[in-house]
Amino acid sequence: MNINETIVFVTGGASGLGEATIQNIVAHGGQAVIADIDEDKGRKLAAELNRKSFRKTIFVKTDITDEVSVSEALNLAVKEFGTVNAIVNCAGIAPPGKVLGKSGPLSLSTFEKVIQINLTGTFNVLRLASEIMVNNSPNDLGERGVIINTASIAAYDGQIGQAAYGASKSGVVGLTLPVAREMASHGIRVMTIAPGLFNTPMFDSLPEKAKETLGSIVPFPPRLGQPIEYAQLVQQIIENPMLNGTTIRLDGAIRMQPK
Repeated sequence: MNINETIVFVTGGASGLGEATIQNIVAHGGQAVIADIDEDKGRKLAAELNRKSFRKTIFVKTDITDEVSVSEALNLAVKEFGTVNAIVNCAGIAPPGKVLGKSGPLSLSTFEKVIQINLTGTFNVLRLASEIMVNNSPNDLGERGVIINTASIAAYDGQIGQAAYGASKSGVVGLTLPVAREMASHGIRVMTIAPGLFNTPMFDSLPEKAKETLGSIVPFPPRLGQPIEYAQLVQQIIENPMLNGTTIRLDGAIRMQPK
């Protein structure tokens, strides 16, 4: 799909990887929906982009784990833009926790919450969005839409304390191919990106020296990834029709150690 014809719905779009994705899409002529739970950041970003660009950006407060919330957000997007033809699922959480810690076993509620947001929430958005996309008019290549999910290298190299997070992201990787195969007959592509160590709000509490130390373990480039690099891959996936049904590691060749 042409990026300037893209109407993208980005969950977790108010910060980090999602914010960079929104900014990059709009900078290249697309239109965007910021779907996020953080109303202050979301509205501020939308206002900023609407001042800078002639292309429209809207914010809608969205809880990806809630069917009604996601449906209402998607319906608003369709009302504002006519349709949605790209979904980028960035919303997620990553609370650490050993299965058996000093205070005893990891609480079941913690594990369930991570799965509910990272995996079930991702599936909730893609299933409801696909219902809209199937009614899009196909482009010259027969494409009606593209869905891009966000996993993590923890799906492959999960460290100690990442049992819940790694399980949730492995689930995102696992649903990619079967959903892509199902959606192929509708002209909808499904891809997943598995980022490595990226300089997102998750690292905001770390001093700069600690960030540099973390980045130095990446083979090349020896630094934390920048959100724009994630956004650039999103753009490539949208524009390249042969990218379908797989997960791309975006990690500078890092393979995480147990801890």
